[in-house]
Amino acid sequence: MMIGNLSRSSSARLSNRTSGLNSPRHSFSVSSFSHRKWIPFSAAAPSLISIAGTFFLSALLLAFACALYLYLLRGTFFTGFAVPEEKCDVFSGSWVPDTTYPLYNSSDCPFVERGFNCLANGREDTGYLKWRWKPSTCDSPRFDAREALERLRGKRVVFVGDSMSRTQWESMICMLMTGVDDKNSVHEVNGNSISKTIRFLGVRFEGYNLSVEFFRSVFLVQLGFPPKHGPKRVKTTLKLDRLDDISHRWVDSDILIFNSGHWWAPSKLFDLGCYFQAGGLLKLGMPITSAFKIALETWAFWVETMVNTNRTHVFFRTFEPSHWSSNKKVCDMTQQPSSEAKGDDRSEFGEILAEVVGKMRVSVNVLNVTLMGAFRSDAHIGPWTHPSSVFDCSHWCLPGVPDAWNELVFSYLLANAK
Repeated sequence: MMIGNLSRSSSARLSNRTSGLNSPRHSFSVSSFSHRKWIPFSAAAPSLISIAGTFFLSALLLAFACALYLYLLRGTFFTGFAVPEEKCDVFSGSWVPDTTYPLYNSSDCPFVERGFNCLANGREDTGYLKWRWKPSTCDSPRFDAREALERLRGKRVVFVGDSMSRTQWESMICMLMTGVDDKNSVHEVNGNSISKTIRFLGVRFEGYNLSVEFFRSVFLVQLGFPPKHGPKRVKTTLKLDRLDDISHRWVDSDILIFNSGHWWAPSKLFDLGCYFQAGGLLKLGMPITSAFKIALETWAFWVETMVNTNRTHVFFRTFEPSHWSSNKKVCDMTQQPSSEAKGDDRSEFGEILAEVVGKMRVSVNVLNVTLMGAFRSDAHIGPWTHPSSVFDCSHWCLPGVPDAWNELVFSYLLANAK
C-alpha cells in the first residue's frame, strides 16, 4: 500500500488556484532509470573475466526479478488500496459525493461537545455530511472501526494542541465507538464531561486496553510569568525555548499527534499582554512568525531527544483554514464544497513547519490538511453553535472534516505498523 507524502518536508502552502470538485490540481514525479552497459576491465585472461561477467549478470538479473516481484505485490499486503505506479500525495485531491457518509451519528456519541454538534444545534441541511476526501492518484480504504480497534489494541494515542486538536480527538473516539458493542465500556478516565477548559481528557476503551487522550497546549511551549522589572504591558510570556511543562506526559505513547497555530495571533498574544521570552530575555519586538519558528525548533529538539520514534508514530497537523467574511462577523459559507481553495490558511506557518520538520533527524509525518479544509467553507459550525449567540467560522461540525484527517492517520498506520 502506498499512503504517499506523509512526509518530513510536506509544505502546507496554499496556492491561488481553482480546482474542480472531481479534478483538482495535483503533481507527482516519475522516477527515471539509467542503464549502464557492463564492460570488461581487460582483454587479458578471457576465461576468468567471462566467468566473472556471467556471475555478475546473473546476480543482477536475480536482484531485478526480486525487485519486480515485490513491486508487483506491494499493493496486495493491505486490502482496499489502489496503488498507482507513482508515489501518491494523499493531500492533493478533492471532495467527492458519498451517500455512505457520515461515519457516525454525533448525537449517539457522548464525547462530542455540544458546540460541535451542528445538527443538535439546529442545522437542518445534511448535505455537508455526504462528502469523502479522494486523493487524485490513489484511493484510501473505507474506514473499518473494528479493524482499527484491533490494530490499536493495547496502544496509547495522544493528541496535543488547541481546540482543533480536541475536535480531531473527539472525532477519533466517535469513529472508533462505532465498532464497540458495549458502549458502557468506553469512558472518560476521570469522569469528566468534555470541556475546553480542562487541560487533560482521556477516554479508555476497556475492551481493547486502549487510551485516546487529549492535552491542551495551544502554544506547545511554556506560558509563564513576566520577568521582574519588565514593562507593565507584559502580563505573561511565552518561553520559546522551553516545551510545555506537561510534555513529560506525552512521551510514553504509540501515536502522538500535534497541532498549533490558531493562538499565534496578536489578539491572543499582544492584546492580552503576552510577549515572547527566550534565554531569560524578553523579545518585545519579535514577530509572531519568528517566535513560532523558535517554538517549533524547541518542539523538534524535544521529539529528537525524548521520543522513541522507533515505537511512536509522530504527526504534526497543519493549519486549518477559517472562512470569515470580510467584516469578521459572519461566515462566508457555501452550500457544498467550493470549487476554489479559499480562506485564511496562514501559509507562512505551513512553510515554517515544513522547514523545521525537514531538518529533523528523526521521522515525523506532516498531516498537510490545509488544502482539504480550504474547499470546505460549507462544513464550519457557523451560526449552529452553543450558545447560539456566537458565530464560529473556524471550527468544524462533527461529523465532518476532522473525520477525514483521522481516516488519513488510520490509512498511514495500516501501511506502517510498528
